[in-house]
Amino acid sequence: MDSKVTHYYDPAEYRLRSFHDAVSGFLDGTATPRDYLEECLQVIDSREPVVKAFVNMNIPGARAAADRSTARYRAGQPLSPVDGMPIGIKDLFETKDMPVEMGSPIWKGHQSFRDAAHVHALREAGAIIIGKTVTTELGMAHPGPTTNPFDAERTPGGSSSGSAAAVGACMLPAAIGSQVVGSIIRPAGFCGNIAIKPTFGALNRGGGHSALSQSHLGVHAGSLQDAWAVIHAIHKGAGGDPGQPGLFGDEVLAAAVRPRQLARLATDGWPEIDAQTRDAYEEVITWLQSRDIDIVDASDHPAIAAFESAIAGSRKLCHDLCEYELRWPLNVYRGMGPGKLSDHMRARMEQAEGLTADAYRECLARRDVVKARLAELQPIVDGLVTLSQPGIAPLGLASTGNTVFNAPASVSGGPSISLPLMAVEGMPLGFQLMGFAHGDAHAAGIARWILETYHRP
Repeated sequence: MDSKVTHYYDPAEYRLRSFHDAVSGFLDGTATPRDYLEECLQVIDSREPVVKAFVNMNIPGARAAADRSTARYRAGQPLSPVDGMPIGIKDLFETKDMPVEMGSPIWKGHQSFRDAAHVHALREAGAIIIGKTVTTELGMAHPGPTTNPFDAERTPGGSSSGSAAAVGACMLPAAIGSQVVGSIIRPAGFCGNIAIKPTFGALNRGGGHSALSQSHLGVHAGSLQDAWAVIHAIHKGAGGDPGQPGLFGDEVLAAAVRPRQLARLATDGWPEIDAQTRDAYEEVITWLQSRDIDIVDASDHPAIAAFESAIAGSRKLCHDLCEYELRWPLNVYRGMGPGKLSDHMRARMEQAEGLTADAYRECLARRDVVKARLAELQPIVDGLVTLSQPGIAPLGLASTGNTVFNAPASVSGGPSISLPLMAVEGMPLGFQLMGFAHGDAHAAGIARWILETYHRP
């Protein structure tokens, strides 16, 4: 191995922190949300000096919220399935009790007077907002200080770096992420946690850094039940983005759904993976086939081939869309003087200035084609599967990793779920399940079936 794995990862043995499993104790009085919070804080005290998942915390506020939650459970009146759940908020979003700094010196110490839409919804549902998790600079690619919870010499991914690392390190049962290209699913794969990127627009992004046209709000979690509870609580309290129908599905996670047929996607990433990653992925595919799940690919059906063709080059498509849409505020930030933007962000700004309105319109048209090709697959397969990342987390913190396996789900706008099923050299490797627009509950049901049924050889 090239570096020391400080916390060896075995997906068959490693247990993430679950809130769902603790609730029965709150209800029968054998445990309390305050007890649960203190357990989280003990892990944070132990691991945060190395992992560096948080940029700001409000521990007194969290303890007060946990005590209020404890009183509600004792009265038999919890507000929701997330009542008492400690949650981290990605530091691209406003919180009324902690600064929003966005991984940038421009925003250092900036204090909002309000909560972002999803933060307000979670507080109203009884969740405990414990802290702000590290993000990359302005949610782009320039990394923050967070390290991988299984090997401090490796990246946790980005831009939801702190959220993924906090959940992977068992500091929290859940933390908020967001994704424009690969910022939820990739770090979830690197850090060994479950993550849901819902259908585009399913969750209200109000109070966040950007209004990019394919930015998705989502969650990292230690259990699928907790992940679903979080996104449902957000939708119940804040709805979806304006003009969008929001999240479909009940408050409780859907029952396990055995898929009939799944499409296997190669994407542009298949040539980039190593033999160990390929073998680990093939092991899961072989297991699915052994359970009489029909696995089909582009050679089996022209509609799958058409989708593969449509998503070719989707990583560059994402970058072009982002850069054009971020000309403001980057052009304002650039004028604020030296040291305010990283060299990486300045280079992205220069690329953005080379894009024309016609080029941007062509990108939008290409994205519409991807969405149409995905919709054409819905009568044929129950979902699509691929990797969450092209290999284990890269050594070093200078890069947050390759988004090649994530861009297709971002461009298509359908739900995507990362499942921690695999490992290579003691490091996590995620298995990605993609669904169809507004089919989040069905995709979660399939993910539940895989998690509850999968047995490693």
